[in-house]
Amino acid sequence: MKKVYLLFILTSISAFSQKKFDNIKSEKLGEERRITIGLPESYEANPNKKYPVLYLLDGDYLFDAFSGAVSYGAYWDDLPEMIIIGIHQNKDGERYEDCTIEQVSGLPDEKGAKFFEFIGAELIPYVEKNYRTSPFRMIAGHDTTASFINFYLYKDDPLFKGYICLSPELAPKMEIRIPEKFAKVKEPFFYYLSAADGDIKSIKEPIEKLDSNIKIANNPLVNYKYDLFKNSTHYTEVLHSIPNALYQIFEVYKPINSAEYKDKIAVLKSGYSDYLENKYNIMSTVFGVQIPVRMNDFKLIENLILKNNLYDELGKMAEIANVSYPAAMLGEYEMGLMYEKMGDPKRAAKKYQNASQMVPIGDLNRDMMYEKIDEMNLLAKNKK
Repeated sequence: MKKVYLLFILTSISAFSQKKFDNIKSEKLGEERRITIGLPESYEANPNKKYPVLYLLDGDYLFDAFSGAVSYGAYWDDLPEMIIIGIHQNKDGERYEDCTIEQVSGLPDEKGAKFFEFIGAELIPYVEKNYRTSPFRMIAGHDTTASFINFYLYKDDPLFKGYICLSPELAPKMEIRIPEKFAKVKEPFFYYLSAADGDIKSIKEPIEKLDSNIKIANNPLVNYKYDLFKNSTHYTEVLHSIPNALYQIFEVYKPINSAEYKDKIAVLKSGYSDYLENKYNIMSTVFGVQIPVRMNDFKLIENLILKNNLYDELGKMAEIANVSYPAAMLGEYEMGLMYEKMGDPKRAAKKYQNASQMVPIGDLNRDMMYEKIDEMNLLAKNKK
């Protein structure tokens, strides 16, 4: 009953996003292929915003599960909104024909080679022509299709930067080729792998070998996670995997929580402002997600800087504030706070004066700025 209820929640949440269907005429396949397109809630209201794209093989049954998880995560601001493209493969034997490989070479063959080209040469260009996409693409599949998506890793410049492989039935040599590729990666890359303890031996053993080889390759640029789910089957593990995969890939997107604060920030002796800047730069440069620094994140770092008397870092905080909130008083306030804490009330008063003429934000307002100006002027007078 619990699993049925969870599925109901996920599919119900997915109804809040814009879901539509389309048919793409493929010259590579010599047929039309049906796709499901999920657009974020904010898509129409933000005509200049671009979104990461998640491509799903086995889109017939994976679409709603992924869409529900994405919608739920985006609601709590733990995941970015994204465009989801589900490829239909529900005709008799179609998914197996799409994933045809040559057993000796372990590479796509016959219709599998055509389907490989369909995704790269036709589907992706179609989506990027018709929708506002960021450069960050992900792809996901289950068992046979989970194996197939790995073929895109073999390219010198892979089409996708994020891979979600759910109980893959790995093609020959894949457990060797993937780690070899990861050892050579020179930019951030994301790979999620999962299996169920109820998977059959012929599926689990190659997955375990792949996991072992990836860990040996140990490239810090590869963000990798492997989950083995207890008391699950080849099919039920999918619902366990999906949120884990998405939260792994977009870990940096989440607002700073207690775990990130304790494990990654509080252990630093300095460079708190650099940490904040880097967190949001990764969102922008890696995922193509442009959001202003969250005020809660900003205030948390500000408080840590003040607690450790690292007042010069407030200058960097001012720069960050001016990028995210150029019309707001936050940047000038940070400069005023820096000069105040460093014992220069005259310059602090000038910055607070500048701030008072700008747009209030958070708990900062004109009355507060006027109080700070009076306080700094009094301090400056007493220093003479």
